[in-house]
Amino acid sequence: MAAAATAGSSPGSGPGDSPEGPEAEAPERRRKAHGMLKLYYGLSEGEAAGRPAGPDPLDPTDLNGAHFDPEVYLDKLRRECPLAQLMDSETDMVRQIRALDSDMQTLVYENYNKFISATDTIRKMKNDFRKMEDEMDRLATNMAVITDFSARISATLQDRHERITKLAGVHALLRKLQFLFELPSRLTKCVELGAYGQAVRYQGRAQAVLQQYQHLPSFRAIQDDCQVITARLAQQLRQRFREGGSGAPEQAECVELLLALGEPAEELCEEFLAHARGRLEEELRSLEAELGPSPPAPDVLEFTDHGGSGFVGGLCQVAAAYQELFAAQGPAGAEKLAAFTRELGSRYFALVERRLAQEQGGGDNSLLVRALDRFHRRLRAPGALLAAAGLTDAATEIVERVARERLGHHLQGLRAAFLGCLTDVRQALAAPRVAGKEGPGLAELLANVASSILSHIKASLAAVHLFTAKEVSFSNKPYFRGEFCSQGVREGLIVGFIRSMCQTAQSFCDSPGEKGGATPPALLLLLSRLCLDYETATISYILTLTDEQFLVQDQSPVTPVSTLCAEARETARRLLTHYVKVQGLVISQMLRKSVETRDWLSTLEPRNVRAVMKRVVEDTTAIDVQVGLLYEEGVRKAQSSDSSKRTFSVYSSSRQQGRYAPSYTPSAPMDTNLLSNIQKLFSERIDVFSPVEFNKVSVLTGIIKISLKTLLECVRLRTFGRFGLQQVQVDCHFLQLYLWRFVADEELVHLLLDEVVASAALRCPDPVPMEPSVVEVICERG
Repeated sequence: MAAAATAGSSPGSGPGDSPEGPEAEAPERRRKAHGMLKLYYGLSEGEAAGRPAGPDPLDPTDLNGAHFDPEVYLDKLRRECPLAQLMDSETDMVRQIRALDSDMQTLVYENYNKFISATDTIRKMKNDFRKMEDEMDRLATNMAVITDFSARISATLQDRHERITKLAGVHALLRKLQFLFELPSRLTKCVELGAYGQAVRYQGRAQAVLQQYQHLPSFRAIQDDCQVITARLAQQLRQRFREGGSGAPEQAECVELLLALGEPAEELCEEFLAHARGRLEEELRSLEAELGPSPPAPDVLEFTDHGGSGFVGGLCQVAAAYQELFAAQGPAGAEKLAAFTRELGSRYFALVERRLAQEQGGGDNSLLVRALDRFHRRLRAPGALLAAAGLTDAATEIVERVARERLGHHLQGLRAAFLGCLTDVRQALAAPRVAGKEGPGLAELLANVASSILSHIKASLAAVHLFTAKEVSFSNKPYFRGEFCSQGVREGLIVGFIRSMCQTAQSFCDSPGEKGGATPPALLLLLSRLCLDYETATISYILTLTDEQFLVQDQSPVTPVSTLCAEARETARRLLTHYVKVQGLVISQMLRKSVETRDWLSTLEPRNVRAVMKRVVEDTTAIDVQVGLLYEEGVRKAQSSDSSKRTFSVYSSSRQQGRYAPSYTPSAPMDTNLLSNIQKLFSERIDVFSPVEFNKVSVLTGIIKISLKTLLECVRLRTFGRFGLQQVQVDCHFLQLYLWRFVADEELVHLLLDEVVASAALRCPDPVPMEPSVVEVICERG
């Protein structure tokens, strides 16, 4: 309250003392500067300002001071403050008083119950401590009485306690003597009952005492009797051990008892391993009998279960018993056991590999993986017991070798599936067409082949993915987490199959005398489109699917997707180029035979278009339809408006008139060969075997270029009469009417046909061309 009153109505805050205007800011700045200097030099605020460090403690107007005088404070306010400020000070002080009263009341209410509870607790503690003091006094008294009473009892029984101790010692000694005197009879009875273990324990208890007191005649006699009985016991144990009719635990018990009787450990070690070898070799012979030719071999899972429960289980028992019995043999004994295990283990592994080799032809991996898992899992225990034998590493190598062989088997399966698809396509293409029933088109055959190959790839991935399943014991091995996924599945299986598919497809591009000559052109076209589809999407999809299923943790380099796509695109290009050559060769053969088998000097005046030219147009149209089923149209150059109406005037243009105009007569002053050669210098060179693009126009252009180039070369080798030249003129005009629409640039057809007619004119002694109007009539009628 005093602080609040000071804050609200201290003399420094009145209007009379409050500086106003710019003049009042200068002292404030000086005070801040003095304060900073005070902080630097470590002075108090009052010393830095040249005045006392705080308010005067004797000031009667300080609300927080000990000498506060209300009357003096009120007089000062009345003198220094106006009425409005006095009323404000009163209002503020009343508000602070009420707030403080309210806070005090709240504190009292909140802590009242706590005060009452604390008071009650203190009162109870006083009463409880008073009772506890009384009980502690009584307890101290009772303890003193008990201590005194115990001391008197101990003093009274001291003599009796010493006598009882002596008697107990004598009794124990007599019992031991009685046991020693009864020992021969006990040993004899145990041997008769077959309780060899109990007899050995009796002998062990008494041996040290008899050895110590053997100089006494009575003890010497007992020792001699016991030695005779022990020798007979050891003989019976050896007989029982050598018979070998009992199991491994009984054999181990016999060896343990013989060792306790002091038999030589080296000899027992050899005999123990010899007996164990006999039992384990019997298990191996049983497994080998299952692989014989006469009885049907069990499935691989049953075979591994038999070997795991029989041979591997017996080997574990032998190893555990050997380590327990002959631990004192040291490294030499451990090496002997390791050599024993390696020898028998190698024979077992050979039998397992023989049985696994019979499964390589099967298509189901699930049974094989389960068998490998049990085989590997069973060998964990002996592998942990005998780390030096290397059983686990050998088993892992067998599993890895089987996994690699399965990858190779699946690769061969994918190759066979691809060849099977090609055989189906060949049969579908070669099947005769029934009237009224359409066979499968190229697009449908392509879709069937692509889906069949993709389904086989997915099935192979699912089959080999079983080797990396989490529940399989060997899936956490480094090989199956790294090299198997990257180099085995991705590179060996998937990349290997894609490259094999490309190589198989390229093998159809051999010379016509080899495999390529018997390949249907439609198959070449389908394979080119298949490889192109692989390049655009399928390869990326397959490799992405492989990487997702097989999380590769190997850093070995792998084939990039771009490299495979480039190989597939190159294969598609070669197939399409070979398709163009094959189809161009078919049409070229027709044109060559039609030119070579005709007598062009004595031919009659043309009245019709030759049938071979109609066949050429029909075959070209069929090829156009065939290619259009798999490839897009492509880009053409702008066509002239009169392409389909163009008459033979193209061959009698200003450029060609000189060839079969009157200048071709013998009296002409200009040499026709010279004119032809000059014209070739200024004509555009046509590349017949230019690269083929992946579209229909480019394919048809290549085929037509090869065909017309063949026609041109055949014409250059023949001699034509007047009517022969006119027949060539009619045929070329007919070809021009229909072939221009198939090529990218119609001018190419015009140039080649110009060359054909021009060459025929050069090979004609009487080059008289037919009138263009007559040519048009004949072609329209044809």
